[in-house]
Amino acid sequence: MEKKHLYIAAGIIRDKNQKIFITQRPDGTHMAGFWEFPGGKLEVGELPEDALIRELEEEVGIIVAECELFHCVEHEFDDRYITLYFYMVSSWNNEPYGREGQKGRWIDQKDLVADDFPPANRVIVDMLK
Repeated sequence: MEKKHLYIAAGIIRDKNQKIFITQRPDGTHMAGFWEFPGGKLEVGELPEDALIRELEEEVGIIVAECELFHCVEHEFDDRYITLYFYMVSSWNNEPYGREGQKGRWIDQKDLVADDFPPANRVIVDMLK
């Protein structure tokens, strides 16, 4: 059986005080309970940056003003491959919050803990530290 390949754009929403907004994966989802950089799947034909802008508005209620590709990660699970495009989001409008009912919080960049994140995100946490 061929594994599905998902393409995901995620935002590292970082303010001028080096605090990063993260969200918790809700119960009933893949990797539930882990903290993550918010984002979501690319739609067919959608560019990663366009998906990031759409997903961050849907998930955390912000309008991205400035973002830059930070790093791309490939990860294999038992049932799927994922390609993650992580963007540093340095300017936005509105205050981020868990718009879909998920928990969200600001954390000092230096206080990020890789083990609190899904395996595919841990390299990003390490890079940020």
